[in-house]
Amino acid sequence: MTQSRRPKQTLLAFIAACALASVSANSIADAYADYERGVNAAFDGDYATAFREFSVAADEGLMLAQYNLGILYFTGRGVERDPAAAYRWTLAAAEQGHTAAQFNLASLLSTGDGVAKDTEEGAQWYARAAKAGHPQAALILAAIYAEGAGVERDPVLAHAWASYAVLNSAEGAESLRLEIEVELAAGELSAARRLFARWQIEN
Repeated sequence: MTQSRRPKQTLLAFIAACALASVSANSIADAYADYERGVNAAFDGDYATAFREFSVAADEGLMLAQYNLGILYFTGRGVERDPAAAYRWTLAAAEQGHTAAQFNLASLLSTGDGVAKDTEEGAQWYARAAKAGHPQAALILAAIYAEGAGVERDPVLAHAWASYAVLNSAEGAESLRLEIEVELAAGELSAARRLFARWQIEN
């Protein structure tokens, strides 16, 4: 009896999965449509409409909308400025892998704007953005570790991040790397180069 019901159950499960996939695809399409309307409104200077459209798409989980909504909350365009809301939406986009959102999140954590200041966590998000190709993230990390700004000073780590900034074509990265390099002993320079090479393999 049980065996005779399995094909029907399997078919029903397949139909249900297809239905869910269709709903999901429709939701994504709707979210993108809302997002596009928000982008067009923003280009027209209608930030109130952009805020409404981005809000709908962000609630649907679209990271592009979450990122832009975070910017609107941070700048106060189309909505009253709310750094805490800016942080929440920026975090949502960053966790989905939006590189610019990861960079912005790191900035918010480093300055304590909308969230408790946490330079170490900020450095971690800068690192994620840098390894995803964000040039300024790598450059900032190089400066942070070179100066010991909110983190323990580490010229080896600073040099490795400066190399990442050079790789990402960040303006001024080469000169910063040279400034850091003159302070390093031969062993430290080798360690920095090995670390950078390992990051490239891991990434």
